[in-house]
Amino acid sequence: MYVPPLPGGAGARGEAAACEQPRVYQVWRGSNEFFLQGRFIFGPDVRSVFLTMFLIVAPVVTFCVFVARHLMYQFPDHWGISVMVVVVVFTIYDLILLLLTSGRDPGIIPRNSHPPEPEATDGNSDIGGQTPQQFRLPRTKEVVVNGISVRVKYCDTCMLYRPPRCSHCSICNNCVERFDHHCPWVGQCIGLRNYRFFYMFVFSTTLICLYVFAFSWVYVIKIRDTEHLTIWKALLKTPASIVLIIYCFLCVWFVGGLSVFHFYLMSTNQTTYENFRYRYDRRANPYNRGILNNFLEIFCSAIPPSKNNFRARVTVEQGLQQSHVQSRGFMSPNMGKPAGDLEMGRKPVAWDEPRTAADIRDLEAGLGGMLDEKEGRISHASPDLSRDGFQGELMEGRAGMHSRDSSWAHRTGTSESVDSVAQQMATAQANGGGHVATIATR
Repeated sequence: MYVPPLPGGAGARGEAAACEQPRVYQVWRGSNEFFLQGRFIFGPDVRSVFLTMFLIVAPVVTFCVFVARHLMYQFPDHWGISVMVVVVVFTIYDLILLLLTSGRDPGIIPRNSHPPEPEATDGNSDIGGQTPQQFRLPRTKEVVVNGISVRVKYCDTCMLYRPPRCSHCSICNNCVERFDHHCPWVGQCIGLRNYRFFYMFVFSTTLICLYVFAFSWVYVIKIRDTEHLTIWKALLKTPASIVLIIYCFLCVWFVGGLSVFHFYLMSTNQTTYENFRYRYDRRANPYNRGILNNFLEIFCSAIPPSKNNFRARVTVEQGLQQSHVQSRGFMSPNMGKPAGDLEMGRKPVAWDEPRTAADIRDLEAGLGGMLDEKEGRISHASPDLSRDGFQGELMEGRAGMHSRDSSWAHRTGTSESVDSVAQQMATAQANGGGHVATIATR
């Protein structure tokens, strides 16, 4: 089939419009901070990275100026120079690991532009032969991992079923693969793509603390032997060594303990989140492949590429899909239950548990406001639309809502409250639908 070519300026205008589209990092819906035009991605608490750098660099500089500089001449054959060189090189290596941990995509799963296809329908109505259907997505699904059934949850924010070991970080507002925890010291989530660098950073920081701690004592002992003093008088000769010894002693308990804890987690192939939430010592761990294979998986496997191209242009189709997300008639699995993040340890509310009258009133007020907003948009967009025709649509939608409210009232024993609200809405409809949302919120 022949397709006529576009006019001469149409292609150029299309390319210019594409160039004017924002990049992904500019319209990112998470809480992340981007640097160098999307080349580095940090968490919202990125300022804590500078504090971490200061806590590493400050004692190392103090060590180089007041300790290592004097030890350069205390060893034969100029071996004392290596004391300074090793600590400087190791500190640079440690800071690079910090940047690799905090400045890269930890394994963020892109959000869906629309919810997944629902599996069932819910809600019936016999008004006018119409059957309005509200689709309800199941809150959890069962998947099999290495022969063991694992439950995955639906994420309302990202509109997807989280893969196994994935969790939604409430700080970064993203679903992260193999979510371990959100570390405030590196200002980033720790997940599939940066856990290796996180452990290497923590372990190398532990080694720096031990190195500075040990050579600070070596310098004190050198002073004691050279000047024939007691250990206490030798300490008084170098106050910087006292400060470094105390500082490194305190820090090594933190970073050293963290290194040991994550060494245990890696040996059993657990994450911090799984260890505190699921307690695999009480049941089988579907991800444990043996100590050797677990370590090989962490340190020797290829890091998967990022699922996000933060520097890509947002296409027109993606913008249209996002603008029409809310128009689909589906019901979230968490709709109607009290707000609360399941990943934060709060008890979820099952669908068959009773709701309180306050929950029902809040839901009625929200639905009434949505209907009122819809009516206002249509009347504003086209003043010539028949109001009577739209009234029938509104009455039909409210009848479906009233049918669902009656089922909730039957379970909760608040039928009188629901009937009174429905009566008020019908009265407002007769007087003019402009005050429906106001009456529903009372």
